Amino acid sequence: MKKDLHPKLYDTKVSCSCGYEFESKSSVGEGINVEICSQCHPFYTGQQKFIDTAGRIDRFKRKYGQANSQKS
Repeated sequence: MKKDLHPKLYDTKVSCSCGYEFESKSSVGEGINVEICSQCHPFYTGQQKFIDTAGRIDRFKRKYGQANSQKS
């Protein structure tokens, strides 16, 4: 077998922007910062949070919201 074939595995501390931290294994490095995790993701929490950047939600509602109300 070839030597040094596998990457080095680190004990990694993963930090979320919500403040939650946990330890895992990774070949990336010893520290990873993520924007969203299972503690704050709407799929896991059941709470929907909208992060509206540049009015995308309003633009979507204007474009498609009127079409749904006309069909009813």
